[in-house]
Formats: sequence, C-alpha cells, structure tokens
Amino acid sequence: MTIDTSWIGSHAGELTSLSVSHLQAALSAVLFGLLISLPLAVVAHRIRPLRGVLLGLSNVLFTIPSIAIFVLLLPVSGLTRTTTVIGLTIYTLVVLLRNTVEGLDSVPARTKEAAVAMGTRPLRVLLTVELPLALPVIMAGVRIATVMSISLVSVATYIGDGGLGQLFTDGFQRNFPTPVVAGVVLTLLLALLADALLVAAQYALTPWTRTRKQRA
Repeated sequence: MTIDTSWIGSHAGELTSLSVSHLQAALSAVLFGLLISLPLAVVAHRIRPLRGVLLGLSNVLFTIPSIAIFVLLLPVSGLTRTTTVIGLTIYTLVVLLRNTVEGLDSVPARTKEAAVAMGTRPLRVLLTVELPLALPVIMAGVRIATVMSISLVSVATYIGDGGLGQLFTDGFQRNFPTPVVAGVVLTLLLALLADALLVAAQYALTPWTRTRKQRA
C-alpha cells in the first residue's frame, strides 16, 4: 500500500476542516449526553426503583446499530448535523448515565450526613458535596464517551455528515488508500488529544485527590 504524501499536503485545508467538523459533532454529543444523564442519574440514585428502568433503557438504546439510529432519525431531522448529534448523544447515555450513578453511589454516606447535619440544603449537598466527590468516576465516563463518539462520527457519512468519515468513503470509492489512512490517523489523534485534555481538566478540578496521594 502506497501513501501519496503530496495528496495530504495539497488537501491540508480540507483535512483541517473535516477534523474540526468531526470534533464538533463528537463533543456536542457528549455535552448533550452529560446534560441529559446528570439529572437522570440523580433520579436513579435517589429513587432506587427507577434505577433499573433508566439503566435498562439506556442499555437497550445502546444495542441499536448506529446506522439504524441515523436512518430512524432521518424523517425527523433530515440529512443534517442534528441527526448526527442526536444519534451520537443516544450512544453516550449508557456510559455517562451508568458512571454518574456509580459516582454518586461512591460518595460516603457519612460525608453526606455530616453536610446535612450542618444545615446544608439537599440541592447544595448535591452540588457542593456529592457531585464533586463523584467527579473522578463521572470524568472516567466522559472520557470513554468522548473517545467513543469520535470513533462513531464517521458512521454518519452514510447520511452525508461524517466528518473525517468522508475520507474513508472517498478512498474506498476511488480505490485510493491515502485518504483512508489520513482519516484513520486524524481520528486517532483527535481521540488522543481529547482524552489528554479531559485528563488535564480532571486533574485541575480534583485537587483533593492529589493531596490524598501525597499523604499516602
């Protein structure tokens, strides 16, 4: 297999544009998935009978093939970026919802009881005690969901919006491997970059974990 490096140089602008579009779709899905999963996770954590229902529903949605989801959404949102983001958001829910519930479950009961005993209202306990302490587990889910979304954006090529996935289609149709290889490498680099940034964000947002390690 021969790679035409001159093609890569002559298409640098296109590759950059596709990479930005690819990343925007993936990150939008993770953001919307997080906004949906956070309140659902709180409900699942607080109301135990609903936990199985919500987690089970997210698992069922995850089993639907990605192409099928995009096709089912076409009559609603058409051949648009909205279809891509909605489809990817559905896939992020299973990871984000489960990790957020597990993160909230991991918060020591004594810590919450101490906050309540000090007169802290339930909403403030959630925002200032539970969610911060659950953040490492939640961020682990965000990292998985982000990498997964970046890899799945390419599937949206079948509805005309696949970011770097367009390079795969172009390469296969012309039997020209260079765009395919470029798409694979750029997708991998985007996933690594996004994961590294999320690790840095978690490090900055959880200073108490560093203090705990230093004492150990």
